[in-house]
Amino acid sequence: MSALAGMPPDSRPRSTWQAVMRQVAEQLAAAGIDSSAAEARLLVADAAGVEQPWLSPVPPTPAQLARLSHTTAARLERQPIQHVLGKMWFRYLELAAGPGVFSVRPETEAMVDAALAALPQLGEHPRVVDLCSGSGAIAIAIATEYPRAAVSAAEISPAAYGYAQRNNASYGNSVDLVLGDARTAFPQLLGTVDLVISNPPYVPPTDELPPEVRHDPQLALFGGGSDGLDLPAQLISRAAQLLRPGGVLFMEHAPEQAAKIVAIAARDFEKCETGRDLTGRERWLRADKAN
Repeated sequence: MSALAGMPPDSRPRSTWQAVMRQVAEQLAAAGIDSSAAEARLLVADAAGVEQPWLSPVPPTPAQLARLSHTTAARLERQPIQHVLGKMWFRYLELAAGPGVFSVRPETEAMVDAALAALPQLGEHPRVVDLCSGSGAIAIAIATEYPRAAVSAAEISPAAYGYAQRNNASYGNSVDLVLGDARTAFPQLLGTVDLVISNPPYVPPTDELPPEVRHDPQLALFGGGSDGLDLPAQLISRAAQLLRPGGVLFMEHAPEQAAKIVAIAARDFEKCETGRDLTGRERWLRADKAN
């Protein structure tokens, strides 16, 4: 009979997976990774191939430990967790990720919340355009959460576009996705779009970036000009061309860019304001086109 038989569950030895997970979390914390506990759980679940393996009494196999050693080493080199796992999460989506595509951030989810809240006031079947789509996260989130919308998206990077295609296919190809320059995309839609949304490159050239962020494509990070707002300014103008009277633009920006980007948008839009993320920072522009 097993030595564990008849023992109360609370008195049984802790799973070997739990000990391994603690060790990984300690290594990540020692490397200065703030979310070490959460990331250790992700790495362990990836190695095990199941959710919450630490709840199982079955110990890890040598192959699983080898996988975990490899992924932990990559994370300790400050490769983004999204690249290490080959996937990332955005709202209700699980998306393919890796080198060549921008890793989504939580603050962008708050901007999508604001955009979704605006859609019911923009018509029965609003037309939405996502500029600088990257992985397709924003466009696919809107298309799946608000299926009455007709969503199109443009991405200029062939590598990122490949990820967007994969992600779009995973969710029923719900987005009209094109490879092209967001500054000239969708000429056939000029003056007909209800909502434009964008998380464009906006990082100034002098910003010091965390090690993980430096793995994102430069094309997806730096917005041009001394303040990082050259490309955002061009996209604001393009959005004004695409939007119908009464249409709305949402665009992510850095907190310190709020006043400048509002001033830029005021050239083409009637009402401009910035939205705040959960920490109270000004993180996106809302601009309404005059009727």
